[in-house]
Amino acid sequence: MTTLLSLQRATVRFGSQTALSDIDFVLRRGEHVAVVGANGSGKSTLLRAVHGLVPLGAGQRALGDPSPRIAMVFQRPFMLRLSALANVELGLRLQRLPREQRRERALRALERVGLARESARIGRVLSAGQQQRVALARAWALQPDVLLLDEPTASLDPSAKREVEALIDEFAGQGITVMMSSHNLGQVKRLAQRVLYLEHGRLLADVPTDRFFDGPLPEEASLFLKGELPWD
Repeated sequence: MTTLLSLQRATVRFGSQTALSDIDFVLRRGEHVAVVGANGSGKSTLLRAVHGLVPLGAGQRALGDPSPRIAMVFQRPFMLRLSALANVELGLRLQRLPREQRRERALRALERVGLARESARIGRVLSAGQQQRVALARAWALQPDVLLLDEPTASLDPSAKREVEALIDEFAGQGITVMMSSHNLGQVKRLAQRVLYLEHGRLLADVPTDRFFDGPLPEEASLFLKGELPWD
């Protein structure tokens, strides 16, 4: 498979704290990758490093040729005090698309996530699940090669989780490369082909999903699966 991007010995520091340490990682076209680990293990930082949103203190981030288009959806989507449609159009405006094209693509994206009828409503008054779907529409409208998702269903009720999972699965089925962090191991089983396990900013396992759940794994990853990691 074509390599879209890679990290080589990537290290991220925030002041005296090392958030990621010597990460080697390759993301290939069409992969569905889940990032797991305890709180504070570096999952969100890894996604941001892949996107290029945080500077590396050491190591290298390399993009394929041509450079992939990357979009990211955060755990708590940011909604402007604008309509759902205008929130989706924002990213397209930054791409300098003509207004008519922006409007057409944004409407199509909202229809794709089942929110065409809510296009005129203010984004901030939508439910949490609807806001996450607007965020997915905003990302999908950018026509990304890579979709990064940071705990995309963490704050949603079961019904909204199912809706968002179905959209993620649909986008992956379209050939979009998906990389997501998740605490929901059932979700990882359903959506991922490959699992990365992080602990204290170190990448301790990078294996196919079935091997992650059936082993063998490093001891730390096995303890994580059993729920036996100690409190820090």
